[in-house]
Amino acid sequence: MINVADLDKNLVVSHTLDKEVKERFEFFDPEQTPFKMYGVFRENEKFVRIPTKVAETVSDGVNALKDHAAGGRIRFVTDSQSVALIVKCYDNDGMAHFAYAGVCGFDLYGSQGDDMRYFGTFVSPIGFKGGYESVVNLPSKEKRTICINMPLYNCVEKVYIGLMKGSVLEEAEDLIQPPVVYYGSSITQGGCASKPGDCYQAILHRNLKTDYINLGFSGNAKGEDTMMEYIANLDMSVFVYDYDHNAPSVEHLKNTHYKGYKRVREAHPDMPIIMMTRPKFYLTEDELARNATVRESFEKAVAEGDENVYFIDGRELVPEEVYHHALVDNCHPTDLGFFYMAKRIAPLLYRFVK
Repeated sequence: MINVADLDKNLVVSHTLDKEVKERFEFFDPEQTPFKMYGVFRENEKFVRIPTKVAETVSDGVNALKDHAAGGRIRFVTDSQSVALIVKCYDNDGMAHFAYAGVCGFDLYGSQGDDMRYFGTFVSPIGFKGGYESVVNLPSKEKRTICINMPLYNCVEKVYIGLMKGSVLEEAEDLIQPPVVYYGSSITQGGCASKPGDCYQAILHRNLKTDYINLGFSGNAKGEDTMMEYIANLDMSVFVYDYDHNAPSVEHLKNTHYKGYKRVREAHPDMPIIMMTRPKFYLTEDELARNATVRESFEKAVAEGDENVYFIDGRELVPEEVYHHALVDNCHPTDLGFFYMAKRIAPLLYRFVK
């Protein structure tokens, strides 16, 4: 069988950096100052999104998926023209419908004027064992704020960041707290973005100075009482509530959705809460019933006097004219789908955080 990488050098992905390349870098632990990490925290020997003692009370699925680094970010300032990464992470076979760079890769965005621009992906080689090494080259040597996004569907045990010897290393500006919290399904977790920076939350927050936390749990966001209790006790500025995909049935959604909203509202009487349904234009009968259930929660909340609750119908997230290009499998968004999701949500979210 022909290996395309043998025919096209641009498709070659190495597991390690050449010795002479690595010697040009000084490596740092981003858990130490002046680096700042967001969206994940260390528990034992890995980064997690929620504590194990909480995840274990929710479900086995959430307990496993808490280890995925979706929404994790590393921020710092440097003038290094190249940035290297040494990653220790779990082996991952990937998924048939999901770009490997989105599952296991990191990507790098840097400031360019007032914007954060994409400069490259630390691409994980297929079939890596225990980790990999990679480098991203920037177009010029100038001081920039750097944001490195962590993998959407893989556990990260340790990461080291390499900067060219003699480069500036400073703290990045703090992100505004408290964060926006997103709770939902595999779509919330980031499936199937081609790289971590293309999930809709990363797109929304790219040029904001506000933090966010990704609590997407692929196939396992079911509005459990213990999960909603944990979320209710978080310090947050906005709550985006989206899990109709993962509810086992319409009846389950009816029994948990409004109840979960009420628990969060009791803890945060004045905080904006955005209810959302799946980004799909053509709905089955079951999907229509789920959509209606979420809308009912919203209408009930408004009828009870809640003036800071909002509803986004998932059929409005992706325009019909691009819909055929926006989903991988009639479920999970492509990068285009996530772009349009972010574009639809932005005018509402930015009212609260910009």
